This record gives sequence, C-alpha cells and structure tokens, in this order.
Amino acid sequence: MSTPEAVARAAALGYFPAMTDDTVPDWAETTEQRVLDAALPLAPQLGWNARLVEAAAQACGLSKADAALLLPNGPRDLAALLSRRHDRRALAALTGTDPAALKVRERIRRGVEARVEAAFADGEAVRRATLFLALPQNAPLALSLAWESADAIWRWAGDTATDENHYSKRALLAAILTSTLAVRFARGSAAAGEHLEARIGNVMAFEKWKAGLPRPAEALQRAAETLGRIRYGVSR
Repeated sequence: MSTPEAVARAAALGYFPAMTDDTVPDWAETTEQRVLDAALPLAPQLGWNARLVEAAAQACGLSKADAALLLPNGPRDLAALLSRRHDRRALAALTGTDPAALKVRERIRRGVEARVEAAFADGEAVRRATLFLALPQNAPLALSLAWESADAIWRWAGDTATDENHYSKRALLAAILTSTLAVRFARGSAAAGEHLEARIGNVMAFEKWKAGLPRPAEALQRAAETLGRIRYGVSR
C-alpha cells in the first residue's frame, strides 16, 4: 500500500533512524497495521471512508498528508489491508489441520469457515468495509480481494491446477466466501453453515459435470469433425 514517497518522507520525519532494506519494509508494514488497528473501533461511527483513514492516521500520530502517502488510495487500501489480515488469520487458524487427511469437500468447508470467522471477529467494522466494497466503483477491488482469499484457501488445500480449473475453482470459491459471510452476518452461524454446505454441494456437482466434458483440444477436434461432416459429408 505504501509508496516510495511515503518511505522517503517517513525517513525525513525521523520515523526510523536509517533507510535500510530491513527497516523500510518493516516501518511501512507496521505503520499500515497500526492505522488499521486504530480504524477498526472507529469504523462503526465514521463508516468506511476518507474520514476514517484520516482519523485513524491522526490517532497514530500521522498527518493527513503522511496518511495520503502511506495509503494513497485511502479507504480502498485500508479495506485491502483488512481483507489480507483476515486471510492470514484464517491460514493461522488452519495451521493444525492437515488438508491431505481430508476429502476435498471438507477442505473447502474448513477453509471457508476459518476465513468467515476471521472476518466476523471484527464485527461492525467488516460490515462497513463490505458496504464500501459493494459500491460500483469498488467492484474491481472487491472481486480482486475475494479472488485472493479464495486462492489462499485453495493453495492451503493443496490445489496445484494450472489449467482452466485454476480459475474456475477460485471464481466459485470467491462467490461462496462472499455469500457465506453475508449470511453469517445476517442470520447467524447455523444459517451460514447450512448455506455453505449447499454451496459446496453445488460446487462438487459442477466439478463432477465438468470432469465429464472433453478437454479443450478434444472439443476443438470434435467441432472440426462436425463442421467437416456438415460441409463435405465426411469426417476428418
């Protein structure tokens, strides 16, 4: 989130004594997390907006100008920091679970539950961030963050797909994560669990159906053969 200009200004203001390869990233990352920590209890009252970023930065001793350098995209950067924090917390919660010992269905369930609970722990702040990300102008960021979360879960689950399955799996799981979190907030954990089980069932059915489809090369070959029969009355 932070920029080289932010790092340079931080050095000029004496936020760290010397600009070294070790201290520069540490300062930027630590300060971003401090601003996020300050923002979470303020979000229910202020909403997720530029005012929140400014107030949180001030609480950390940063000026408005310094906050703009550290988080150039303001509340968008703050929302990304929050989402990635929840990704890390979910993976930390899954540390003691061996995905190789579980069926794919259970891996998905465990991963989604961990990610949803990591977000739910920040309560109203997450509601505000979610409403902010739901605005049309923030849709690209919301999709990108949901994709990141889905990718983190699939990687934990041991997925190594590099073909079209890589993308379809993450797109499906991103939608499941988003909808399950919404149900968790609106109707509670039991309803979220039921919703999740139903969505996983849909995914497994889709994967089974997709597995029966011809591979892209085979599909192209069949299409060519069909066109050949139509045009020439023979198969090539």
